Amino acid sequence: MTLGLINANPVVHAKKERVVRNEDPHGDDAVDPLEIYDFVRDIRDPEHPYSLEQLSVLSEESITVDEKLGRILITFTPTIQHCSMATVIGLCLRVKLKECFPPHFKVDIKVAPGSHADEESVNKLLNDKERVAAALENPNLRQLVDECLYSNEL
Repeated sequence: MTLGLINANPVVHAKKERVVRNEDPHGDDAVDPLEIYDFVRDIRDPEHPYSLEQLSVLSEESITVDEKLGRILITFTPTIQHCSMATVIGLCLRVKLKECFPPHFKVDIKVAPGSHADEESVNKLLNDKERVAAALENPNLRQLVDECLYSNEL
């Protein structure tokens, strides 16, 4: 966590009830937005002890899947326009999806249009394999990503 909070008083929303699925999760390879949302909704925000879902950084509606093209697009909305943690949130999403979904999917992660002061550079970093790999080689950054992904505090 950072020493000085950038957004000291975020709006916190209630968690939505999880949808119980009756079909066999391994029955087919189809991926839908709800399945992806269930994998990423509990990622902890890097600055606060709340999930991305609770802070409305993510929603099921912000995820699109094109099975034919093998593409997943996640658009997230930082809580404030000058959020310095936007790249960390994007890295968390990318690492989590890499762990959960087959590599044949092309994953694009973007901040919602107009939601971040440095939207273009954040999007460029999050969708450049070399930049992502370099960022994750930084032990401090990797530790922060791991804390957000594997925190049991929520």
